[in-house]
Amino acid sequence: MYLLTVFLQGAAPTGGGGEMLWIMLIAMFAIMYFFMIRPQNKKQKEIANFRKSLQVGQQVVTAGGIHGKIKAIEDSIVVLEISDNVKIRIDKGSIFASAADTTAAAK
Repeated sequence: MYLLTVFLQGAAPTGGGGEMLWIMLIAMFAIMYFFMIRPQNKKQKEIANFRKSLQVGQQVVTAGGIHGKIKAIEDSIVVLEISDNVKIRIDKGSIFASAADTTAAAK
């Protein structure tokens, strides 16, 4: 009987090492936050501020790659002139960047 109890007690898992698991999980979340989540939120805020500051006459590029000049801005619709007497209506959210920024980045 004594041999059986010693065998069962020896086979029982010992506690410990749980603190290290929590430290590693917290460290992984912190790394993901600072390298993935935070930069993405910062980029989204920059794009939102750019779209709020759109002005008539500004050269822009849409998400589809269409270059044009803003002729009118309504609530969420922008009238974009892409050629002489050729105007299209697009959603404000599809404006990607200023044309001046894209040409400067290409050089």
